[in-house]
Amino acid sequence: MGYWRNHMATIITGAFAIVLTGLWPPFYDYAPILNFVFIMAVPITWFMVLTCWLSQKSVDYTTKHSHEHEVHQKKSLSNSKTVQVEVPKTINLSEIKQIQDELSTELNDLKSSVELKDSEIERLNQEISNLKTLVQIESLKAELANLKMLSSKRK
Repeated sequence: MGYWRNHMATIITGAFAIVLTGLWPPFYDYAPILNFVFIMAVPITWFMVLTCWLSQKSVDYTTKHSHEHEVHQKKSLSNSKTVQVEVPKTINLSEIKQIQDELSTELNDLKSSVELKDSEIERLNQEISNLKTLVQIESLKAELANLKMLSSKRK
């Protein structure tokens, strides 16, 4: 939420319009050119106040009448796993070793799955390059056939 519920522009423009409106009567007979300036400036500033107020109301309506800003959090593509371990008051070396073995097993499983995915990506990249080569060969064959046809027509 901004200052004054995001109506800061409306309030400042309104204050300026009030000052201009208040200064107009004392300067009414002072100079004809000042009267013309006030005739032009006062309605324009009040129109600006109305425009600022309406635009802020429109923004409030389109953002579901809220002055609160949503906090967006980054979403992770991978599922993260949290391992909770209760640490007993007396640290048992065998329990620590067991937990360490479990975690290293999980780590090795993750490494092997990553290696499998990397090898699969490499294989797919190789297939893509092979397909590109095949497409190039076929386009060259088509061009060669077109050239043969053109050369036979010229004879």
